[in-house]
Amino acid sequence: MSATILRLVVQRIALGLILLFAVSILLFAGTELLPGDVAQQILGKEATPETLASLRLELGLDQPAHLRYLSWLSGMLQGDLGKELISGRDIGPAISGRLFNTLVLAAWAAAIAVPLSVVLGLISVRYRDGLVDRFISTVALASNSLPEFFLGYVAVYFFAVKWQIFPALAAVYDGMPVMDRIQAVALPGTVLALIVLTHMMRMTRAAVLSVMQSPFIETAKLKGLRPIEIIRKHALPNAIAPITTVIVLELAYLVVGVVVVEIIFGYPGMGQYLVDHVSKRDVPVVQAAGLIFASVYIGLNTVADLIAIVTNPRLRYPR
Repeated sequence: MSATILRLVVQRIALGLILLFAVSILLFAGTELLPGDVAQQILGKEATPETLASLRLELGLDQPAHLRYLSWLSGMLQGDLGKELISGRDIGPAISGRLFNTLVLAAWAAAIAVPLSVVLGLISVRYRDGLVDRFISTVALASNSLPEFFLGYVAVYFFAVKWQIFPALAAVYDGMPVMDRIQAVALPGTVLALIVLTHMMRMTRAAVLSVMQSPFIETAKLKGLRPIEIIRKHALPNAIAPITTVIVLELAYLVVGVVVVEIIFGYPGMGQYLVDHVSKRDVPVVQAAGLIFASVYIGLNTVADLIAIVTNPRLRYPR
């Protein structure tokens, strides 16, 4: 690795950490601005001023905001996510199971969306401006224009209610048989895949078409290679870098953008966990889940940035 690449890698990682630090401040400040009183929410309207003051003291709410922020950030850096205000349970064990479920759902969606988007993108390139290309582009744009909740409810209506192929609720639990878990995840995972499929397909098409304008492609044509061989042997390998970047960015969206899908299907993932505790004003859970989402999103964006730098020499020497 050259000194230039190493410097850029260090810069991008440092920028990611700074951005994550800024997000932690905004996240903490945002939860501080939420209306209502946490102690009152826990004890109810019948609580006396003395019990409210005692609970605020126990929760550390009597401390200045900057001291509570530093204490919270220090705990997060040491792996201590705190306790749920409502139940008093440790957030770490509760959130780890939810995070695993969300990652399983994202992995299912990625397993469908990534290969399918690349194949559809290559088919569009092969039949560029033809009937097949227009059909794929039209269907992809139509599915991308529909909101997530609409796709989810349409899928529930047809596949769960009308045809009864999959369950309407994607309930999973520890020790669940693998086949049952696959059946439960199939419908929300497929809906999630459809949401990210279009962008990846169109970027694959654009990246390969950009390479197809290169002089060495004309040389390959003059050699008499078939179009599919030119795409497979020459265009696709040279377009891997931008395609990989887009895939990594979409994977970031898969992890942090599952909230709506999890709510629709009642899936016990991070999104459902976050929404449940927002309604209860359980601030430590909201802060922990928000920071995990931000870490995943910023981390994968940094990885995509690093891949682009390593694979594209033009990004190492900007004008």
